[in-house]
Amino acid sequence: MTPKGGSLPREESNGVEISNRDRIIFPIGGQTKGALADYYEAVAPIMLPFAALRPISLVRCPQGRAEKCFYQRHDSGGLGDAVKHVAIREKDGGMADYLYIEDARGLLQCVQMGTIEFHGWGSRINAVESPDRMVFDLDPGEGLSFEDVKEAALVIRDRLSDIGLESFAQLTGGTGLHIVVPLARGHDWETQRDFAGGLARSLSLADPNRFTATMSKAERRGRIFIDWFRNQRGNTAILPYSARAREGAPVATPVAWDEMNEIVSSSAFTIDDAELLIERSKGRSISGWGLARQHLPEP
Repeated sequence: MTPKGGSLPREESNGVEISNRDRIIFPIGGQTKGALADYYEAVAPIMLPFAALRPISLVRCPQGRAEKCFYQRHDSGGLGDAVKHVAIREKDGGMADYLYIEDARGLLQCVQMGTIEFHGWGSRINAVESPDRMVFDLDPGEGLSFEDVKEAALVIRDRLSDIGLESFAQLTGGTGLHIVVPLARGHDWETQRDFAGGLARSLSLADPNRFTATMSKAERRGRIFIDWFRNQRGNTAILPYSARAREGAPVATPVAWDEMNEIVSSSAFTIDDAELLIERSKGRSISGWGLARQHLPEP
């Protein structure tokens, strides 16, 4: 029987031996570890431009998403020779080894060790202190729909455009949306944090019935939380084309602004859609997604 995802069983993916390929990782949808590995092998060419050479955190679920899952960002050994590490200074002044990958083999070695999700820093390993990506995570409060999230995203897109910044939309595979703003290097984390926080607060002040920029659960009810905290040093965001440890095996997916009306859910694509995602990446609407050389406006 062919596993869900349309892949034929095989012992290796990109030179990485995948054990227990028939283990069910997503109980309701029935997707297996082998199908997850095949998904990542297929999308590696379109995922690696965003994921490679960037400090990452992994969400590992060795027994599947219904069992215990945990985050891992430091190198503890055992993940494989293609899962690299880079020494980064911590807040206390000490050094710690953070994970990164360079190629599809690194992706697959992480999957072999139970990884489902890949989250990335907003900077690359060769310039850790110089962020090149800003992310606003739109998290809907109780009582709001995905339509509300989409409308809010367009408001923020237009606000960014007004100050000269091009942005891109990404389905998170959950309930919200990410607004991704690629940036040229040249500013530090403090500058990015202050800009992102200032923008989120100004939006919440201008439209307090729609937005909040505070993390408090009570403040989110009936509002969109603009999570700007991902733009602080050491914080991460889900990477494009990463699977999510959620039922149905959804995928964080780049989308074009002009196709937002057609999308009814943030989990519209799953690991079963690898061929479709690859084909979409070649289309005009997604071509150039996440690519822009631009600078934060002067204060």
